[in-house]
Amino acid sequence: MSKISKAFENGKAFIPFLTCGDPDLETTAAAVRAAAANGADLIELGIPFSDPTAEGPVIQAANLRALTAGTTTDKVFDLVRDLRKDVTIPLVFMTYANVLFSYGAEKFIATCQEIGIDGLILPDLPYEEKDEFLPLCRQYGVDLISMIAPTSENRIAMIAKEAEGFLYLVSSLGVTGTRSEIKTDLASIVKVVRENTDLPCAIGFGISTPEQARAMATLSDGAIVGSAVVKLVAQYGKDAPAEVGKYVKTMKDALR
Repeated sequence: MSKISKAFENGKAFIPFLTCGDPDLETTAAAVRAAAANGADLIELGIPFSDPTAEGPVIQAANLRALTAGTTTDKVFDLVRDLRKDVTIPLVFMTYANVLFSYGAEKFIATCQEIGIDGLILPDLPYEEKDEFLPLCRQYGVDLISMIAPTSENRIAMIAKEAEGFLYLVSSLGVTGTRSEIKTDLASIVKVVRENTDLPCAIGFGISTPEQARAMATLSDGAIVGSAVVKLVAQYGKDAPAEVGKYVKTMKDALR
């Protein structure tokens, strides 16, 4: 059984996202530990990439800051090795297919297994092309996490049937970023997901307030928050971990 299922054992899951190396790797490490200590059930770690097509301005800027600071894939692997000395909750990487290609897909995925990464989210990998990485992910016990978007329509059942780890439901069209309201008919998407898999599903893109998180978790098994967390890091820099911890606690409390 996938370790990712542990994230959904304590009621509704709260899943924050952090860009590794923004503003530096030491701050990322402290922020991850603060998030875990304050109730995060699973943490998404973004490996910075020069062309993060799914990201809005907030996370794009974080990618740029991290790359400018000299963050590399190998340094992110070392960060996770350090985190795994005391962080026990599931950790997944969110990055882009090109990062795996340029590193060497098998070497990348084998290293994920070695350092204790439980899953991979690749927003630019279409469902139809997942066999590019799926056999390697299965070989090394790393869940390849599928995303379902409001435009997936007649593909929702197909994606859900073959999903691993958990299903990432994209709340809105467009890129990541906070939104004042989420208008997608998510209930009907979740209904199709439930009919086709027992895996948990969590909703991300556009969630920033406790009220939004609670609303999304009422529909699904958890809420994913990226831009709102990354904004705190941009605002507070090296002092961000304490603020990230406070924010995670507020959001997790809203889901209880």
